[in-house]
Amino acid sequence: MIFTDNAAKKVLELIQEEGNLNLKLRAYVTGGGCSGFQYGFTFDEAIQPDDTVVINHVLAHDVYLLVDPLSLSYLTGAEIDYEEDIEGERFVIRNPNAKTTCGCGSSFSTE
Repeated sequence: MIFTDNAAKKVLELIQEEGNLNLKLRAYVTGGGCSGFQYGFTFDEAIQPDDTVVINHVLAHDVYLLVDPLSLSYLTGAEIDYEEDIEGERFVIRNPNAKTTCGCGSSFSTE
């Protein structure tokens, strides 16, 4: 998995706003959405023993991305990025395992 500098900087900014430097970004996949699976993000303080951990060192801080084993099976090789453009600001997942995606970009299928 690739955790871009843009994404890590935004996560660090959000963590600093919360005032809790123990927070880590968790990316996950759940069933649902208009294409079969959907992406989600949440903050978590705990690293689970079976989590995959990706660390990006930005602005003198280690920023953590956590992924559980089931979600990792759908996210292997994916890139987690953060974009700001005319449509707004958002985290983006570029997933080579997704065969189709919906218009909103948060739902995908692997078939």
